[in-house]
Amino acid sequence: MIEVCDRKISSKGENVWLSCYAFFKNKNDNPELLMEVANWWIMENKLDHFEKAIKIKELIKFK
Repeated sequence: MIEVCDRKISSKGENVWLSCYAFFKNKNDNPELLMEVANWWIMENKLDHFEKAIKIKELIKFK
């Protein structure tokens, strides 16, 4: 997830926003992992649908 955040930040700048779907292909080939990320995003961290990549990166670092 940090790698995805870094890639998005380097290509679009520090103000880029992401959704939890940014970490997956457009294909639902790993539903268990998708649900784990969605639970972390929505239930554990109470994040909005879109959040700044920099914020997500910091949350991951401290987990």
